[in-house]
Amino acid sequence: RVGHMRDYYNACEISPVPTPGPDAGAPEPFRGIYGMPAFVRIPTADLAASVEFWTRGLGFIELFGTDQVVHLRRWAFQDVLLVPAASVPEQTPALSVSFSCVLNQVDGIVEACRALRPNSVDGPRDTPWNTRDVEVITPENARIVFTAAKPWDPASREARDLAAVGITHPDARGDNGEHA
Repeated sequence: RVGHMRDYYNACEISPVPTPGPDAGAPEPFRGIYGMPAFVRIPTADLAASVEFWTRGLGFIELFGTDQVVHLRRWAFQDVLLVPAASVPEQTPALSVSFSCVLNQVDGIVEACRALRPNSVDGPRDTPWNTRDVEVITPENARIVFTAAKPWDPASREARDLAAVGITHPDARGDNGEHA
């Protein structure tokens, strides 16, 4: 089934994700306090080991922590709460959680995670929706995907496939001032 997007507009200004490109720079970790529009809660049997993997391997910072919760963050709106648990799932669920990154961070994430847990990384691989993704299985058996937007190539298959469902590059649509 192919749907068609009709009622959307460019709202990139509310996102910390930079415009895709080979030289796109990642935002600094966001240390502000805000009402989180979404977050991930991950149970862990070893809070210290989990904090080490998420900070050294995945590039999160420890915003704050107690013996009951450690709040981790990368960019704004990339929040993870690690919470103590008696055990973690033995099998990794099919469900994944994705976090944006930039292309020049992908190799570093792969190297850092493999240094901490050699068999934790799958990828990177390019997707049909114009990203380069790397999948990481954390010590808690969570499936985390880091996804970096690739530069827009209007002649690419990805661009044609997206255009077929009504998704075009924001510059091709013109300004939609009523939503700005």
